[in-house]
Amino acid sequence: MSDAEYPGRPRRRRDADGPADDAQVRKALVEAAERRLAASTDGDIATRAVSEDAGVSQPVLYRLFGDKRGLLDAVADAGFERYARRKSELEVTDDAVADMYAGWDDHMAFAAANPALYQLMFAPRARAATTAYKRILELLEATLLRCAAAGALATTPHAAARLILPVNIGVALSRIAQPALFDDPGLSHVARDAVFAAVLTEPVVTRAPDPVRAAARQLSAQLALTGTDRLEPAETALLGRWLERIDEPARR
Repeated sequence: MSDAEYPGRPRRRRDADGPADDAQVRKALVEAAERRLAASTDGDIATRAVSEDAGVSQPVLYRLFGDKRGLLDAVADAGFERYARRKSELEVTDDAVADMYAGWDDHMAFAAANPALYQLMFAPRARAATTAYKRILELLEATLLRCAAAGALATTPHAAARLILPVNIGVALSRIAQPALFDDPGLSHVARDAVFAAVLTEPVVTRAPDPVRAAARQLSAQLALTGTDRLEPAETALLGRWLERIDEPARR
């Protein structure tokens, strides 16, 4: 009789017993671990729960991955491979610089859609070296090489990639880890424009500064540095709040 004929019977564990089975079980364990990671509130997972989800025993998990760190490394590597495929499938246009802008925004979109996986992939950690990470740099360098061929790059593709990618990652990680501190919806594009201006010869198109916001920011800084004896403390606090509100970024 099969387990399906007895719904109350515990599901059998399927322990791998060959190379083909090992590959299938590894894939099932990695997928189960990623699902558990996405649902975790603290970025941690239990190997017992992952094993149960994949229908194997814990010894099989440890045989295939060594320990939980090895399992998480495999999850990160799978994430890198998926990310690299996604980047390689982005539309390539005749405008390499425009493709750079699209690539930055796509990176941010991937991070927003996969916050737990993204942190595992890109947060600094031991044994994080992966050929997929190098592949991501190579994909970025390929676009930058097109920029260079068009005369739009002020440095080498190699150097530019190693400046752009860490900034892109830093902004994404900051927004995931500390959303209350990095809640400005324009932060990503401000950082993008700053780093692109450092590597591209073409002028980066930015919005003209709002003169009222700029004046409010300057006055707020001056008050913080020197204060004023023209206002009562409560009035100073109120003025500070008004200036802060004027300088707040527009919410979309």
